[in-house]
Amino acid sequence: MKTYELNDKNVKLIGRTYPFEGNLWSAFSGTGIEFDFEGEYLAIILLADESCKEEKGENLARYAVLIDGEEKFKGMLDKEKTELVVFDSASKARVQVIKLSECAMSTMGIAPLVTDDNAKVTPAPERSRKIEFIGDSITCGYGVDDEDATHNFKTSTEDCTGAYAYKAARLLDADYSLVSISGYGIISGYTATAESKIPEQTVPQYYKSLGFSYNKFAGKLAPQDIPWDFSRYIPQAVVINLGTNDDSYCLDHADRQRDYTDNYKLFLKEVRANNPDAFIFCTVGIMGTRIYKALETAVNEYKAESEDTKILSYCFTEQDHENDGYAADYHPTRKTHDKASKAISQVIKETMGW
Repeated sequence: MKTYELNDKNVKLIGRTYPFEGNLWSAFSGTGIEFDFEGEYLAIILLADESCKEEKGENLARYAVLIDGEEKFKGMLDKEKTELVVFDSASKARVQVIKLSECAMSTMGIAPLVTDDNAKVTPAPERSRKIEFIGDSITCGYGVDDEDATHNFKTSTEDCTGAYAYKAARLLDADYSLVSISGYGIISGYTATAESKIPEQTVPQYYKSLGFSYNKFAGKLAPQDIPWDFSRYIPQAVVINLGTNDDSYCLDHADRQRDYTDNYKLFLKEVRANNPDAFIFCTVGIMGTRIYKALETAVNEYKAESEDTKILSYCFTEQDHENDGYAADYHPTRKTHDKASKAISQVIKETMGW
């Protein structure tokens, strides 16, 4: 048997990943690896963080292994090491290992691949198109595997591959990177009372890091303390879908919406600084369109102030619960995500000439 280290010489790295103590760690939804395999034996070893020791196990990392685009394994990291024997006879296939659940609750490690001595492992080819999606629970695929609106959040029902962002990337034949945290916004996280903002739950503060999590890589490194090297992934398009959680605080208050607008512009400057050549798509609306006007104002003012023309605003059609239902906590279902993915991919296609 031999092993393959998980670096860009052996596998394609998906999203924001970090090598540590010989393993590859990730936090954000959709992160992982993709490679072509030819051989007789392949084992993948997944590593859990401290979340696997929690009594209720409600925050476990969820993963999937896809073979030629089809799920072969899907599960929860409920122990320190999970070994999956993917092949034990002569095989040739493309393999993906994807973290399905979001960053805040848990992280995931992947140990070096174990193969037979004659096996070949090579990186899956890079796609010519690359997109970065920045968002919240909608981008994470919150609750897509639990279509009961009265149920609450669980990582076991979260699947980013069932969400609009991942689906849009596939429709556009593009590589993707997801930067998303449930309940987070531009100026405030979700609040049920709207009495005061929750500024600690905002995505911009973690945009330049490996992510945010209450748990650490190997129990030692917090992803929020690790800077992200933007040269490692250069998207031609960036899609921002932030405002749904801010809306729970802003409501119809003009001063709060103005606060959102001003801070949205600041975030646009940061996104542009780190993605100087990308076209930026500013979106919201799947779970409510009220805050779109404040978003549109931010984009228009930013364009006027910066003379940056590679940016536009787009309002999604709000979810149609009568025909498409709700997922957990009134989140969009897979059917709603399908519609949203087709809509945004068409906008990107027309804008980018793809």
